[in-house]
Amino acid sequence: MESCIIQTPLGYARICGDEKGINSVSISNSEAIRTEIIPLVLQDCAMQLKAYFNGERQEFQLTLNPEGTDFQKKVWKYLEQIPFGKSLSYLELSKQMGQPKAIRAVAHANAKNPLWIIVPCHRVIGSDGSLTGYAGGLHRKQWLLNHESSNKQQTLF
Repeated sequence: MESCIIQTPLGYARICGDEKGINSVSISNSEAIRTEIIPLVLQDCAMQLKAYFNGERQEFQLTLNPEGTDFQKKVWKYLEQIPFGKSLSYLELSKQMGQPKAIRAVAHANAKNPLWIIVPCHRVIGSDGSLTGYAGGLHRKQWLLNHESSNKQQTLF
């Protein structure tokens, strides 16, 4: 398994994977040493993430190979179908999966997503429009939703 650390506007991201695909992308709250030479099998992922943060990419085209249960992988496949700039609730996601009573299981699988940004779990919100939990921190979730919004929120200061 190869890994590298890249800097993003939201912190340092660790990318892990091999010839079978990208296994995980995670964000860290602490400073890390950026990888000088990115392994060949991770270069495309690093470039696509950079393009995403530069506003040049809305979808990722990578071979993914995350570890998880069959149910988790099913949830993650549904997450990949949420369009850029859109969001939906855990209830809506559960209904799309044909399992409207599995809201908590869907939320738990969402929280276990090992592919930060690439599998867009940040696009899932509470039924009341609240941000709810996010493993990367709610400030990052808000930033990502604003980054993807066609109506960018402006700050006064």
